[in-house]
Amino acid sequence: MIRAAVDIGTNTVRLLVVDGEGRDLERSYVVTGLGRGVDASGTFRADSVAHTLDVLGEYRETIHRLGAAATRAVATSATRDVSDGETFLDAAERVLGLRPEVISGQEEATLSFLGGVSGGLGAPPTLVIDVGGGSTEFVYGAEAPEYATSIDIGSVRLTDRRLPDRPVVDDQLTAARTQADTDFSAVVLPGSVGTAIGVGGTFTSLATLAMDLPRDARVHGTRLPSEDVTTLVGVLAGMTIAETEKLSALDPARAPVILGGAIVVERAMVIAGLDAIAVTEHDLLDGIVLSISDR
Repeated sequence: MIRAAVDIGTNTVRLLVVDGEGRDLERSYVVTGLGRGVDASGTFRADSVAHTLDVLGEYRETIHRLGAAATRAVATSATRDVSDGETFLDAAERVLGLRPEVISGQEEATLSFLGGVSGGLGAPPTLVIDVGGGSTEFVYGAEAPEYATSIDIGSVRLTDRRLPDRPVVDDQLTAARTQADTDFSAVVLPGSVGTAIGVGGTFTSLATLAMDLPRDARVHGTRLPSEDVTTLVGVLAGMTIAETEKLSALDPARAPVILGGAIVVERAMVIAGLDAIAVTEHDLLDGIVLSISDR
């Protein structure tokens, strides 16, 4: 059975379609910035909604063309937070052909774990860290999640709160790190980590940046040391957004929030006591597809 998954995130809208054997037929994303400004306003920006709906319309055509028999669409942090979420979901249902589910942070964490461990990157117990635009999930377990928490800090939210300028000034960088440390102080892992896996576009982008690879290079299984992340934070903090957009290793659309994402990754690794983390290209989307079989 051909299955399709749509993830409407705070920064990106993504699509995965797999065949009956679980092989990718389509895996794509578009940065629409749906959640930019949400932390302050509590509502979506009209231009970001319009862009997101355009992408969802294109995804509907792809899903139909590839003959998906089952589709699940989810919306995450930004849609959980806004006051106009139902209006957005109404519009999304019209263009996508099904109504996206607004999943909780706990379910997002569970699905991210399910997708992250499907890449087979190491021995359990596994810690999956999923850095999104509006939230970060920490999920720990062997065969299944034993501990899961979702923290309301991500690349977009931290940028909106603490990083108004590029290049940043020292007190802004300090404030951003302090904000992430404060938010992550609630994370208490129940045991030692056998394999740590980084999930999501921030991790894959940091991997290509750290190794100076083309932005579309395959980085599944890449080891990302914490010292490389800290180095990237320093480099990105000293650049304008226009300069960041010119980096060949980065999708230009991620330029406004990649520094915020790098800081979130840096502080997440500190709270988890990690010297390095394995980057995966399997994530929440894969978890959504796998969940279709269970449903």
